[in-house]
Amino acid sequence: MGKTYERIEGRLRTFIEEQPVFFTATAPLSADGTVNLSPKGLKGSLAVLDDRTVAYLDFAGSNAETIAHLRENGRITLMWCAFQGPPNIVRVHGRGEPVLRDDPRFPELLARFPDIDPAPHGLRAVIVVTAELVRDTCGYAVPFMAYETDRDLHGKRFAREDDDSLNAYFAKKEHVATSLDGLPGLPLPLPPSTV
Repeated sequence: MGKTYERIEGRLRTFIEEQPVFFTATAPLSADGTVNLSPKGLKGSLAVLDDRTVAYLDFAGSNAETIAHLRENGRITLMWCAFQGPPNIVRVHGRGEPVLRDDPRFPELLARFPDIDPAPHGLRAVIVVTAELVRDTCGYAVPFMAYETDRDLHGKRFAREDDDSLNAYFAKKEHVATSLDGLPGLPLPLPPSTV
């Protein structure tokens, strides 16, 4: 039923790039730490960089669990599932890194997302994931659901923010600078935006 692949190429790459939503899972090293699972969307905010590397834009939100876990241990799993067409689930298990706005690699990575304007979304980082294990499984029990369009609420909410107000917003949130388990999260204040 499941198959392991050495690379993200061909039909796997096409499948990943066509999905309007994917999920990320991370966890701290602590056995009693909180596992985090997050849905990700916004068409154009994910890019397959090469046959072993994917990246996605990390926007402003209520917490920074993924960034905290990646800073601690780097473990991450990404998952895409077919809600239309033939049943399929693809998982990329790998090592992730948050590339923050003051990292010299940030502008070059950002250029890999030409179809999305990150400015209105409070862009915090680009998450880069290097695949260690790529698998697909059947997805027979995943229901059919129709994709209509991206919600515009996130962009409308964070388009009102500049760097100063965004930093003030993050400073008020309980789990942005530190995770639910007290790990270092998003380094604050954010460096100035280059977008």
